[in-house]
Amino acid sequence: MFTGLVSEIGKIISINKGTQSAKLTIRAMKVLQEVSIGDSISVNGICLTVTSYTKDCFTVDVMPETFRMTNLQKLQVNSEVNLEPALKVSDRLGGHIVTGHIDGTGIISKYVREENATRITIDVEDSLHKYIIHKGSVALDGISLTVASVMKNSFQVSIIPLTAKDTTLLRKKVGDKINIECDIVGKYVEKLLMNRQEEKTSKIDTNFLKQNGFI
Repeated sequence: MFTGLVSEIGKIISINKGTQSAKLTIRAMKVLQEVSIGDSISVNGICLTVTSYTKDCFTVDVMPETFRMTNLQKLQVNSEVNLEPALKVSDRLGGHIVTGHIDGTGIISKYVREENATRITIDVEDSLHKYIIHKGSVALDGISLTVASVMKNSFQVSIIPLTAKDTTLLRKKVGDKINIECDIVGKYVEKLLMNRQEEKTSKIDTNFLKQNGFI
């Protein structure tokens, strides 16, 4: 579990790619201060498990499902990534509840400067768009952000200078893919409502009537 508050920007120092998977080695400092084998670290918003580490880097395995669903397939040596260690029970929840399980990707379509802030437009498919709520929370490449506005096929977030400095958001280009994790609350509510609707659906059919002697 994470909060979406990025601890540092790491750098990819090696990539060993399979056909649909990869092993990444990432240079870092802060997230390694209390690390152990098996710990979870958010890499661009993706919960990945530390398989080995040294004083200044760590290695993670990326399985095929993660490779397909995220922008990790676009990474190259020297690419920068947002890093966050797993949340401690005693920590403040400064962002919002982030699981590190990516729902899909969006495309950055526009940057607009607004005095001390930068407004970013993200294009998304309908499967993700339905979970984007005005003034709700969304995690973009692991960064907890507030949705500033919602349009037909896109949404916008606005970031302050500190977020711009401490994350990779403004280092991306128009057309780049970005990992999206929608607010977990909305997804649970949707699932519960779907289950309730299915329970209300009538199970009476011809077979039921025959088995119970009505026809």
